[in-house]
Amino acid sequence: MKNITKYIPIILALLMTYDLSAQQQRPVQSLYMFDQLLINPAYAGSQVQLSATAIYRNQWVNLEGAPKTLTTSLQSSLLRGKMGVGLVLAKDVIGVHEDFSLFASYSYRIKMKSTGGTLSMGLQAGFNSIQSDFTKTTVPSVGQGGSGTPGTSDPFYRATNALNPNFGGGFFYTNKAFYLGLSAPVLLNNEIIQDTELALETIKNTRTYFVSIGNTFPMSKDFKVIGSTLLRFQEGAPFSFDVNANGVFKETVGLGISYRLVEGFVYLFELKINENFHVGYAYDMTTSGLGRVSNGSHEFLLNYRIKIPSLHKGLECPSYF
Repeated sequence: MKNITKYIPIILALLMTYDLSAQQQRPVQSLYMFDQLLINPAYAGSQVQLSATAIYRNQWVNLEGAPKTLTTSLQSSLLRGKMGVGLVLAKDVIGVHEDFSLFASYSYRIKMKSTGGTLSMGLQAGFNSIQSDFTKTTVPSVGQGGSGTPGTSDPFYRATNALNPNFGGGFFYTNKAFYLGLSAPVLLNNEIIQDTELALETIKNTRTYFVSIGNTFPMSKDFKVIGSTLLRFQEGAPFSFDVNANGVFKETVGLGISYRLVEGFVYLFELKINENFHVGYAYDMTTSGLGRVSNGSHEFLLNYRIKIPSLHKGLECPSYF
């Protein structure tokens, strides 16, 4: 199996010689519950204060060409909590493909006195840019069993780029113990032609629908358990879900475990350093066949939050956990 992995770029290159129709898969992240702006624009402003988050994911370690994802987000509430704004910048790299995206979010937040919660309705708009550099692909030399770099005269091995605008929306309800989110971050099924001259590959931005549910269960004065789940429905792709349980000690340390359909188990760690800084880590233990050639996936999180008096005076900020 280890010898096969080095031929993954070759297999991908061979597939490109056919007229394909493929779905662009959204990156899977394990620490999404601490930054749901990544999956739902209605989450913008839910943390009330200014919140900046960076998440880096190194997926399927030791597998050549495996995905690496970096997301950064910024969000805050405005107008005394009546609206929220957010910004998400992401870079996803897999093999010879790089996907850059930038989306701005807006949410309108309604206080519901009957339930003590807040209902948010959100929209986002932006674009993603997919770059594919096939010149980085190496192939075996014919008749020699070696490998080499294709010549620049080869019409297949070239760099391509596609820029695609998109938009999406969602709803998010939360109170002090419960949350429910429904979202479709992208609604346009854009067709991305990687090479219009040769018609080598067609990739589609397909719609993905998310349902997120979570609830806090106080166990004692200093300990609580947060249970949550995330359902993913992507057109043209198998259904997937996560089930999570996270124990929080003294509002400072969180330890948890998740189960992701097919892929396996995720172990979670969160630490509140002070009122402003939080860090997190997740290790995905792959139980599928990929576990034979990979040492799992690692994910790191850094969050910074600060209350700005001119924007957030008199507003109650929810607990980070």
